[in-house]
Amino acid sequence: MFENPVFLLFAGLLLLLTGGEFLVRGGVSLAANYKISTLVIGVTVVSLGTSAPELVVSAEAALSGHPDIAMGNVLGSNIANIGLVLGLTILITPVFTDTGKLLFNMLVMLAVTLLLYALIADRLLTRPEGFILVFLLVAFVWYSIRRSRISLRNGVGEIPEKRHSLIISVLIILVSCLALVAGARFLVDGASELARNIGVSERAISVSVIALGTSLPELATSAIAAFRKQSDISIGNIIGSNIFNILGILGTSSMIRPVGISPGILNFDMLWCLGIALILFAAMLPLRRILLGRIKGLALIVIYVLYIYLVFSRDSLL
Repeated sequence: MFENPVFLLFAGLLLLLTGGEFLVRGGVSLAANYKISTLVIGVTVVSLGTSAPELVVSAEAALSGHPDIAMGNVLGSNIANIGLVLGLTILITPVFTDTGKLLFNMLVMLAVTLLLYALIADRLLTRPEGFILVFLLVAFVWYSIRRSRISLRNGVGEIPEKRHSLIISVLIILVSCLALVAGARFLVDGASELARNIGVSERAISVSVIALGTSLPELATSAIAAFRKQSDISIGNIIGSNIFNILGILGTSSMIRPVGISPGILNFDMLWCLGIALILFAAMLPLRRILLGRIKGLALIVIYVLYIYLVFSRDSLL
């Protein structure tokens, strides 16, 4: 049973989802012990928690010599976050918010996506380039935390309620990390074996099955926020996660081992990742007020389904 790729795939997804969920809970509890505002938590802990599955999967894939999984997981996840997760979220309830709260993060997401395209043009993401990406992530988080603290001093935001002691909070985080590591190992092993068994490439599996699986925390977070009419969180979570995926996950993965880029990823998946980000920006126009209605949500889902169809149809021709 433990050698069955489908079992490994589902076991890995279950561990990743559970680990990511409790990592967020433990992080929020830890932040409460140190009296950090919920604004800072959203920028750091929640962003890390929902992206933790992608981080561990891509790092494990890079370490074990599966570069297509490492890169495909991130690009496929970013495409899924906008096309599927945001599309479904908008179908639940339209997003109507002030663009001033999201414009900066939206522009950062576009900028880092363009930067990634430039860095992998030579079909290799090197260690020095990984350091650059991680440095940019640290700078982005620092700036976001600084803005959050200014808002807290101005009476905007609140400190979360303390639910666990410091020791219990740390234990929750440690156990969650162990679950993420185990889940990533199962998912990478199961996906690579499944790809061999059904005759498709690791790239196709990584940008579809693995990417969708690791995007489930973002889907859950954004859907819950949408049900609660918290539009800023529902769309901000997706944009922030995409930024972290590129800067943090690919930066860390390439620092572990340089990541080779296959032609399919460079000439197809990367272009789709950039294109769907531009489509989201266009959907936000006019910039003074953002209105993402159900028609736009349905359009995003159709775009994502088309992408997945083309992934497997192209893969069958190679």
